[in-house]
Amino acid sequence: MLLLTTVGSRTGELHTVPLLYLRDSADVIIIASWGGRPSHPQWYSNLLANPSVTIQIVEESTSVTARTASGEERSRLWPLITSAYDGYREYQSRTNREIPVVILSRT
Repeated sequence: MLLLTTVGSRTGELHTVPLLYLRDSADVIIIASWGGRPSHPQWYSNLLANPSVTIQIVEESTSVTARTASGEERSRLWPLITSAYDGYREYQSRTNREIPVVILSRT
């Protein structure tokens, strides 16, 4: 688990949420699944509005820049994601939206 801190897109306030993650080389990957609900989680909207976010893994806080994986990147990452946690496959089956895969890179 990591803690993701975003700036609220409407409020400008800091919001922190715990998320599962995996590593892809130097990048950290998170998934905006929200359990397969029909809309994206608010934290995803926040990072689209302001992609400069902070993550905390164990005791280390890091400033990162977030971006949504392109189609090709998502295709490469999705099997890694579902092998790490098969629940994401079920979440995708519950919704018509494509669940965003977010790549976090150190700034």
